[in-house]
Amino acid sequence: MRDHYCRRPRSGLTIVLSLAFVALVAAALSFAQGLKDTDRTRGRLMLRVVKKDIAKYYYDPGFRGLDLEARFAKAEEDLEQATSVGHMFGIIAQAVVDLGDSHTRFIPPGRAAHFEYGWRMRVIGETPYVIAVKPGSDAEAKGLKIGDTLLAVDGNALTRRNAGIFEYRYFLVRPVPQMRLTVQSLGGPARQIDVATKIDMDRRFKDLTEGEDYWDLLREAEGNSVDHRFLESAEQGIFVWNMPSFVESETRIKAMAAKMNKFKSVVLDLRGNSGGYVKILTLLLGCFFDHDVTIAQPVGRSKSLKPMVAKSQGERAFKGQVVVLVDSDSGSAAELFARVIQLEKRGIVIGDRSAGAVMQSRVYPRQTAGEYVLLYGISITETDLIMGDGQSLEGKGVVPDEIVLPTGADLAGRLDPALARAAQKAGGQMSPAEAGAAFPFVWAEK
Repeated sequence: MRDHYCRRPRSGLTIVLSLAFVALVAAALSFAQGLKDTDRTRGRLMLRVVKKDIAKYYYDPGFRGLDLEARFAKAEEDLEQATSVGHMFGIIAQAVVDLGDSHTRFIPPGRAAHFEYGWRMRVIGETPYVIAVKPGSDAEAKGLKIGDTLLAVDGNALTRRNAGIFEYRYFLVRPVPQMRLTVQSLGGPARQIDVATKIDMDRRFKDLTEGEDYWDLLREAEGNSVDHRFLESAEQGIFVWNMPSFVESETRIKAMAAKMNKFKSVVLDLRGNSGGYVKILTLLLGCFFDHDVTIAQPVGRSKSLKPMVAKSQGERAFKGQVVVLVDSDSGSAAELFARVIQLEKRGIVIGDRSAGAVMQSRVYPRQTAGEYVLLYGISITETDLIMGDGQSLEGKGVVPDEIVLPTGADLAGRLDPALARAAQKAGGQMSPAEAGAAFPFVWAEK
């Protein structure tokens, strides 16, 4: 049995806005290849399998008020009008998106090409900003700058509410060879730039049926660093742990926890951490408490679901001060961790409101039959999670005890006021410039 995931896809859907998604799916048809009859037949079969899996495994037998039969019947009609394979995948994805939760989504077949856009964004507060521009990319050549406000992509306005839809569409469902960005630099006018995508065709297909992890696929597609990083200040007694994911081994988490026990205070930086394995969440939380802690009560079709509990590490548990950093990309397991720290009054949470994408899901790999095989999948929410205060974080997120938001000028100047404030709350001193140099964006090697 595969591990349960408590992870928000970086390309996930924090709040679903169907009209915005449809607009994105309809974009970039110039790159689309023609659709053969055999492709359309495979698309119908994929759609039917996806519907069957949702009907069987989805946590809510009422499907959150969606008429599943009618919605998928409409999707099958739409497939007859599809003009490309990418268009077809978009139609299947939209039918799943309409359920309106953060963890249920269609995973299209992999590609033998990697699409590198050369820039990344993050929503800070309510505003999307460019947070990274790859050296040597067309984005850099066209003048895109870190700290630019991202107003629109291909004519579609971006907000906190639909930024996840953009990422899902462009990174996973239908990558494009070029996109038109509407951006604004600090103090300047809005401008449009056409940015070409670097396409690397020398890649193998991903096989979701033979141990490939969907979340690894997403991290690779987005090209982000996935390594744990640390800052240690013996003089100030502070250990800063930049944790990008809860997809990790128990052995490594225990080793890291042993290291932090040498310090008086810990800053756990969960910004950009979209979650991971439930077993790693429970293990890590147990490293901060001298008693067992109930994280959440799963709610689903089964009437015998047991509470999610973090077992204390006893004498090995960290006893010092705890500060947790979150942002709009902190999702699922990262949000659960931060909220438990708040509810148990174990520490302070600083940063931006988190993603509000907190469900427990499982990935079901699938494949088509015929002269050639297409590997695809469906991630399905199996439980919602109710916290100790009786509330679900889904669609709400964790509101920090202290909100600290970098500005566009901070990003452009490589300043990190949130980490600097966290270090101060932990009893140390770190300037925004020092904090900004601590954990820079790292592009994954290809």
